[in-house]
Amino acid sequence: MSAANLLDFDLDGLAAFCEQLGEKRFRATQLFRWIHQRGATDFTQMSDLAKSLRSKLQSVATIQPLSIISEHVSADGTIKWLFDVGAGNAVESVYIPEDDRATLCISSQAGCAVGCRFCSTGHQGFSRNLTTGEIVAQLWHAEHSLRKRLGRTDRIVSNVVMMGMGEPLQNYSALVPALRIMLDDHGYGLSRRRVTVSTSGVVPMIERLKNDCPVALAVSLHAPNDALRDELVPLNRKYPIDELLRACSDYLTAAPRDFITFEYCMLDGVNDTDEHARQLIALVRNRISCKFNLIPFNPFPQSGLRRSNMDRVHAFAGILLDAGIVTTVRKTRGDDIDAACGQLAGEVQDRTNARDRMTRQPIPVTWVAGAARSTPPSN
Repeated sequence: MSAANLLDFDLDGLAAFCEQLGEKRFRATQLFRWIHQRGATDFTQMSDLAKSLRSKLQSVATIQPLSIISEHVSADGTIKWLFDVGAGNAVESVYIPEDDRATLCISSQAGCAVGCRFCSTGHQGFSRNLTTGEIVAQLWHAEHSLRKRLGRTDRIVSNVVMMGMGEPLQNYSALVPALRIMLDDHGYGLSRRRVTVSTSGVVPMIERLKNDCPVALAVSLHAPNDALRDELVPLNRKYPIDELLRACSDYLTAAPRDFITFEYCMLDGVNDTDEHARQLIALVRNRISCKFNLIPFNPFPQSGLRRSNMDRVHAFAGILLDAGIVTTVRKTRGDDIDAACGQLAGEVQDRTNARDRMTRQPIPVTWVAGAARSTPPSN
C-alpha cells in the first residue's frame, strides 16, 4: 500500500487517519500544526508526538511537497512558481505582495476544460484535476519558503484566490478539503473573507459551496448578455446568465461578504462599449449586491483579441460608477514574467484537443440597438 500524503487531509480527515492508527484526535491536531503552521516534512522533527506514532507515520505516511520546475521574480515583486505535477503536467502559482496584503493565486487543475477565449490556460486544454494535496502544496510552499527567505516567523500569505489554472468548481471534491485546511485555525488560519473562489459559472456547485464551505465568491462574467457570453465563456451555453445570477443571489445568504465580485476582462471592440456598460447596469440593478473588477486583457498570440486602451477602460468604469455600482480596475502585476491574470499556462498534456478546437475564428458580434447579432466570419 502506498503511503498517504498528509497534505491531502483536512483536520477531520487527518483525525480519521490517526484513528485508524489507534491514535486520539488531539494527535491529529498536533500533526496538522506541524505540517501547516511549521512546514515540517520530517516526522522525526515532531518532538511533541509520541515516538511510537512517529514510527508508525514513517511507514504509512508522507508529507509530499510539489517539485519546483522554475521560479520567476517580477520587477514589481510578484513571484511565479511552476510546479511539476507529474506525467508531463505542470501548474503555476503566483504570489502578489502589496502594502496591505499578500495574495497567493492558486491552481486547481492541470489545464482547464472551460475554454474561455481570452484565457491562455484554456488554450492549453485540460489534463486532470489536482488532488487536495497538490492544491494545498502550493500554499504550503509559498508560505514556508517565503518565511525562510524573508527571515520571518509570522504568517506571510494573507489572502488566497482560486484564480490560477483551472475551474475550481469542476474539481469540487478536492477543492473543499483544501479550503478547509486554509481556513482552519490549526492550519493557515485565513479568514473566509480573504479566501476567494473564482468560477466561470458552474451553477450547481455554487449552491453546494454555499452549504459546504462558503467563502468569498468571484464570477467571471465578461459579457452583459447571453449571446456574447456564449462566445467568450462557453459554459454559458449550459448555465446562462439568468441562472447564474439567481445562484449568486442565493449564495449571498451564506457568504462572508455581502456582495459578489464580477470579473470583467476588457476586450477591445468586443465587450467594452458604452452600450455594454449600460447593459451590465440593467442586468444587475435592483437584483444583486455586487462589485465589478475590470481586468485589462493580457494578450497572447493564439487569442486573436486585443486589450482595450486604458481611456476606454476608465470610461467604461465611469459609467458603472455613475450608476452607483462599486467598480475597480485591476492593476496588472507580473506581466513581465507572464504571471498576470489570464496568462497562466503551465504545461498541460491536453486530453481535450483544445488547440484544434480553439483555433477557429471567434464569431464577431455586431451590436444593433442593444441587441446582439452574430455575423459569420468572412473567408
